[in-house]
Amino acid sequence: MADGEDLWFLGTLVRIKLDGRETAGRLSAFEILYPRGAAPPLHSHPQDETICLLDGELTAWIVDPDLLGREGTDPSAWLESCAQRCTPGAVVYASGGTPHTFRVESDTARVLTLSTPAGIEDFVRALAEPARWPWLQPPADGPRVAPDRLEAVERELGVVRHGPPPPQEG
Repeated sequence: MADGEDLWFLGTLVRIKLDGRETAGRLSAFEILYPRGAAPPLHSHPQDETICLLDGELTAWIVDPDLLGREGTDPSAWLESCAQRCTPGAVVYASGGTPHTFRVESDTARVLTLSTPAGIEDFVRALAEPARWPWLQPPADGPRVAPDRLEAVERELGVVRHGPPPPQEG
């Protein structure tokens, strides 16, 4: 990772490359190093998110909201029908408000994430701490952030959880 603000964010290493304050709120860019198995809950936020996979492998899910609310539909139907396996060079786009998630399949994955407009970096900063060294921190014994703090930041910044993270591959 090149110059930028290094943060430990929920078990990842984030380097903010371009902040929304530098772009009049139009765009932010940050590089993230994820460990194997990293997988956020199925979620959405007001910003469009573009993920460019630089190194590693991941599976991404961009989920039609209709799949989540249909009466009589298996709540995890999106797992099989929306999975996209990604290798270096892949680009994944989730428009604002669209439920999405991913799971890291390789030992690590490095991505460049773009937020349009800017704002996703505010979520990262609200839950992160300054990185004391430029590599992944050891896994925590318990939750990295208190659940009530996480929920408060989600509420404040318009992040919506639509479901749990995708299960780890067996």
